[in-house]
Amino acid sequence: MTIGILTSGGDCPGLNAVIRGAVIKGDRIHEVPFVGIHDGWRGLVEDDIVPLPRADVRGISRAGGTILGTSRTNPFEHGGAERVRETMDKHGMTALIAIGGEGTLTAARRLADEGIPVVGVPKTIDNDLSATDYTFGFDTAVSVATESIDRLRTTAESHHRCMVVEVMGRHVGWIALHAGIAAGAHAILIPEVDVSIEQICGWAEDARDRRRAPVIVVAEGFVPSGEEHLHAPRGLDAFGRPRLGGIGERLAPEIEERTGIETRSATLGHLQRGGVPSAYDRVLATRFGTAAVDAVVEKQWGTMVSLIGTDIELVDLHSATTVLKTVPRERWDEAAILFG
Repeated sequence: MTIGILTSGGDCPGLNAVIRGAVIKGDRIHEVPFVGIHDGWRGLVEDDIVPLPRADVRGISRAGGTILGTSRTNPFEHGGAERVRETMDKHGMTALIAIGGEGTLTAARRLADEGIPVVGVPKTIDNDLSATDYTFGFDTAVSVATESIDRLRTTAESHHRCMVVEVMGRHVGWIALHAGIAAGAHAILIPEVDVSIEQICGWAEDARDRRRAPVIVVAEGFVPSGEEHLHAPRGLDAFGRPRLGGIGERLAPEIEERTGIETRSATLGHLQRGGVPSAYDRVLATRFGTAAVDAVVEKQWGTMVSLIGTDIELVDLHSATTVLKTVPRERWDEAAILFG
C-alpha cells in the first residue's frame, strides 16, 4: 500500500499537523509509505507528486500553511476520475487522503462514487461541515479575529468612530458569532439572520449614545434585509462559488450617512488563515491525521474523519457534504441580547 496525501482549497492553520500525524502513524504503526501531492487536486491531475518520508514531516505541526501547497483546482474540469486513476496507477498509489473543506470533500465524494479509494479530512475555518462538531482551523481563525477586533476597538474609541470589521464566513456566521461575542461587539451580522440597515444603524446609535465606539462584526456572506444577492464583485471560483469580500466596505458609508457617526471598515481576510495554529487546532488536526490512516488501512473508502463530542469517528462523505452546519437562530439570539 502507498498512500497519497493532498491539501486542497483555502489554506488553514493545522494542515501540516494532519500531514505529520498521518505520515508518522502510517510509518510507525502500519509501515506504509506516503507520497505528497503538490497543490491539491492540481498535482494529481498534472502529475506533480513526490515521496513524503517521515523525515520530511518532522516538527511541522506548529507551522502554518501547508508544506504540500494548495489550489482550488476542480479535478472534474481536468479529466475527472479517469485522470486521477491514471496518475495513481503511475505512482503505485492505492489510496488517497484528501484534506479540505466543502469543495474539496465534494470532489472527493464524487471520486469515491466512481471507485477512487479516498478518505476525507475536514478542513475549514468556517466550521460549516455538518457531520463534524468542529473543524481544525476554526479555533485559530476566531482567536486571530478576536485579537484584531480588540486592536481595532482601541483606535475606534480614540477617534469616537464606528468600526465595521468583516470576517470570513461564506454561508455561515460561526467566526463572526464567536469572535464578535468574545470581543464584545455591538452588532454581529451573519448570513443566517435577516437584519435591516435600519436595525444596524439603531445598534450603532445606541452604543454612541452610551459614549461607546460602535463595533460591528459582519461575515462576508451577510446580505442585508431586502437585498437578494451576495456582495461578490470578483466573480466565481473554480467550483462555481462567488468570490466574496467587501460587504464591510459597502456598509460603512451607509452607516455613516444614516447615523452621522464617522465610520471605517476593516477586512481581516486572509489574516484569519495565516500564522501558527492554536494548541487546540494542532491537537485536533493530529488526531484527524492519525484516524485517517486507520480508515485507509481498514479500506473505509468514501468516508471522512469527524469529531463527535470528544471522539473521532467516521462518517459518510455524502452526509458530510450535502448539508451545511449553519448557526442556529437561538445562538444568535443569545448574542443579540448584548447588542447596541
